[in-house]
Amino acid sequence: MSDDVKFGVANFRKGAYIYIEDQPESNEFYIIRQGSVVENRSAAQILGEQGTVIRVGDFFGVLSCMARRPRIGSVQALEDVSCIVVKGEQFGALIQKMAPIALKIIRYFSKQLRSYDSILTKMTFKSSVEENPCNLFRIGEYYFSKQNYLQAAHAYVHYIKFCPDGGFVPQAKMKLAKINPKQEDLIPKKENFYYIYDDNKIIFLEHEPGSELYIIQEGKVKITKLVDENEVMLAVLKKGDIFGEMAILENKPRSASAIAFGPTKLMGVTKANFEPMVQAHPEIAKRIIELLSERIWLIYKQISNILINDPSGKIYDSLYTQLQKNRVPIAEGNSFTFDFGPEDVLKFIGLNNNDGKLALKKILDSDKTMNIVDGKLMCKDVSNIQKAINVIKRNQELERKKQESALSPATPTYY
Repeated sequence: MSDDVKFGVANFRKGAYIYIEDQPESNEFYIIRQGSVVENRSAAQILGEQGTVIRVGDFFGVLSCMARRPRIGSVQALEDVSCIVVKGEQFGALIQKMAPIALKIIRYFSKQLRSYDSILTKMTFKSSVEENPCNLFRIGEYYFSKQNYLQAAHAYVHYIKFCPDGGFVPQAKMKLAKINPKQEDLIPKKENFYYIYDDNKIIFLEHEPGSELYIIQEGKVKITKLVDENEVMLAVLKKGDIFGEMAILENKPRSASAIAFGPTKLMGVTKANFEPMVQAHPEIAKRIIELLSERIWLIYKQISNILINDPSGKIYDSLYTQLQKNRVPIAEGNSFTFDFGPEDVLKFIGLNNNDGKLALKKILDSDKTMNIVDGKLMCKDVSNIQKAINVIKRNQELERKKQESALSPATPTYY
């Protein structure tokens, strides 16, 4: 690396806002070299993050910079602050100068993502199961009931391996005897440093201990989770995507399952060679941080959606998040077809009940820019969704001020 790469410096007075929540995307983040700041997020009461203080040597703004998304929190200087300013395109140089900071960011984000994912699952599906290898028997039973016998066999084999004294080992062995899988059906093919999976083959299962992260070389991978005895698809990953990083960073079981979606070729990276790989190939660390940032941003938006009380507002907010996710230009007259139908958007926000259905019907009846085309939601003018969001934000702000006034009626509040 050239030694002439120069990082900027920014100074802020005590009380100054460095940026505010929902501010448009920025191509820079900060490392504090003097002073401290506090970060507040609108969903803080759900996340348990009220007033997070960030001090010397720590960073902020990485998520929005690396995901190229609007800010998801407001940051204010608690005292006079001096920061190193890092542009997105300088990240590789930063890693080569200060490799430990990349690992620090990755570990911090992986923990945050796991926490947010657990909160969202609990609040959306009203349930959350702690990762534990003993739950593999339950997953095996689910797949067996669906006649997905090879997936069931994978779960039973790993249940017996990781829980040899488990109470369901005899049942698991009995089911395996019925399935009678071939050994080659349960393990991937090897090709030099790569793993080859046929369509619908399990790469790993939720609750399974993990020892590798994977980089997709060819094909696609489905990420799923079993919630209330239903398999929920969380994402479809493509060539260049990285997954499975949380297990090797946190030494915890997998939080979701990964299944080959068509013929798939993967590169595996173990715990032992992860840190040397990050130092030798900063572009891989950058890609991991970009992916973690994108996932956290999306989950945060979904959690923030829970704070909206009005069902119609929740629907419009969810659609607006999808527009942002797909980087759709918000311009008057610009149309967009979502890649899901009306029922899917209700499931996405956990509102698949009568209130949700009535709210969606009301939107489709009254909003002439919204309709259904070939089973998918379509908006003829995406600027209309943004206008609806602005009304929602104004109403939320009025409600917040009303609640603050009720809590301290004798104290005047200035805004």
